[in-house]
Order: sequence, then structure tokens, then C-alpha cells
Amino acid sequence: MQATLPDRDARIGIAAPVLLAGSLTDVLPSTTTLGRIGTLEVRIARNAAEIAAAQEVRYRVFYEELGARPLNGDDATGRDCDRFDEVCDHLLVFDASLPGPDHRRIVGTYRLLRQESAAEAGGFYSEDEFELTKLIARHPRERFLELGRSCVLPQYRSKRTIEALWQGIWSYINLHGIGVMTGCASFQGVDPAAHAQALSYLAQNCRARAEWDVRAVASRHCRMDLVPPGSINVKAALAALPPLIKGYLRVGARIGDGCVIDHQFGTVDVFIVMPVKEIAARYVSYYGGEPERFAA
Repeated sequence: MQATLPDRDARIGIAAPVLLAGSLTDVLPSTTTLGRIGTLEVRIARNAAEIAAAQEVRYRVFYEELGARPLNGDDATGRDCDRFDEVCDHLLVFDASLPGPDHRRIVGTYRLLRQESAAEAGGFYSEDEFELTKLIARHPRERFLELGRSCVLPQYRSKRTIEALWQGIWSYINLHGIGVMTGCASFQGVDPAAHAQALSYLAQNCRARAEWDVRAVASRHCRMDLVPPGSINVKAALAALPPLIKGYLRVGARIGDGCVIDHQFGTVDVFIVMPVKEIAARYVSYYGGEPERFAA
């Protein structure tokens, strides 16, 4: 699984918009703000305490709220973590009005895995579910970014938090010259048939073009197109889409071929692909000035 509002990427249900080496902390001062709305500020985690606190937020959402199962049955740490955390940048939303040190003011997070960092980790997180390697091979001149492990605490699941996160993401992709954003988005539960209307709507109306298409790995591929064309209740299908997926579609994202069941997180996952140049113009206009404003 990968996000959530409360959808897992192992993930946030949010409305989702030059080669540089190293992490963002090598490019910018650790205090650089990438987004700000009211008391909410967005930047990259700058130390181990902030990363650990983000993992605690993820645990509260994915495990305590949504019922994910810790691998090996060991949840003693109270943190959601894996081997990718060490090579990712962790985008954090802080509420500056809260008391205490910064790492206790984190109310939302997004995990960002760039292509060169994925190479260090032996691949992208989502490659266990989808044939991302084949997509990358078809676009050797593009720089890929995987969005994942995103979540927001319940009391902060608002338009303001979403927009603050996207200010940060937009700044980040511009600073790093990202050409394509990818990732997984999830439906709760492990039965695709329970989401037949929504999955079929995605399969019939939102599939990626051939040049951007990504198929679920053969051993895990589950059909999405479960309802015959013409039999979909579009209103019901749209209402059943998780906020994360609605948001990604709104900015111009497309959906891959097939869904995957993630038993650890108890979700049905679909693949999202967003070429930056194809993001809807109104969102480019809305966020386009943020990199200059926040990362100058």
C-alpha cells in the first residue's frame, strides 16, 4: 500500500497538482519553507526526530485508524517505517500554533522518492505491485518521482491542509526538475468487487494512454473492469472514489491497468501516473508561483 485523508498512499486522501544529485537538504537550507497557509507550514524533514515523528503520524492513521497489520506482528515501535524511509525526502506539514518543538507539531506528511534515490534502494516502493520499471524505460529523458506514505491527522483533513501540501509538492518538483509523478492510491478493503462501480469507471474512463500505461505485476493483477459499459452508475461511482484518487484525477492524472490487493494495509491499490507537463493548466497557474515564493 502507499496515502490518506484517511485513504492510505500508504497514503493521504488528498487532492493531488536539470538533474540535481542528492536529497533536497543538499540543495536548500534545512529551514527552507516550501509552502505556507495560515499557521500551516510545509518543508522537508531535517533530522531523525522529525522523520520518526512523521512515522508516528503514519502509524496513528494507517494502523490505529485504518487497521493495517504490522509485518511480523511487531508493532512495538508505534511507527510505520520501512527500508525506503532512509532514502526518501519526507514532506511535512507543521501547525505553528501548536506548543512544543517542531517534531511535535507535525499534522501531515508525504513521502517523496526520487529516481536516483530509488536506485540506491533497489527500486521504487510501488514496483512490488506495478511494472513501473517498464514505464521508466520508455521515458529515459524524464525524471520520475514517487509519491507515497501520505497521511493527515483527522482534525486537519481540510482544503487548507491539502493546498499547503501541494504548495510543497509543486515547489519540490520544480526544484528537482521532476517530469513525471507516480504512485499508488487505495480503496479500503481487500475485495475489488466491493468497489466494482468505481473501479470500472476508472478502467473505462481514466486509463493512461499507451505511452504512459503501467500494468499491475502479473502475479498480483486483478481486473478493474467489473461492470459492463453502459451499466455504470456514474454518480455512484464518482461518490465512491476515495478523496486521493479524486484529487489526482482533478489535476490530470491517469490510471494504470489492473488493481492489486495489499493485505498488509487492507486495501485495493490502483496506479497513478501524472506527467508534469500534462497537469491541468489551472493548477499550474494556481501553484506555478509557489517555487519562487517559497524556495527563493
